[in-house]
Amino acid sequence: MSCIHYNIKVTGKVQGVWFRKYTMEKALALGLKGFVKNEPDGSVYIEAESHQSDILDLFTNWLYEGSPLSKVEKVIIDREMSCKNYQNFTIKDRG
Repeated sequence: MSCIHYNIKVTGKVQGVWFRKYTMEKALALGLKGFVKNEPDGSVYIEAESHQSDILDLFTNWLYEGSPLSKVEKVIIDREMSCKNYQNFTIKDRG
């Protein structure tokens, strides 16, 4: 089974609202690997990978909800067919 890698940009009110924490918790609950970080432009950038496309779809659909205080405007997904083989899912410092 091949690995699927998503590069995701989430825009809206997604910084200062615990979005990264909730995203990491959801990713870990789904067994995803990768990271989430704030970007200088106010967006959040996520790299997530899995061997199951349906799990990635659950995750990306959840991103529209985000944290209780967030207001997500857009979720932009760039799908790659090769993975970076992350060992876990983490929160990174601002990019």
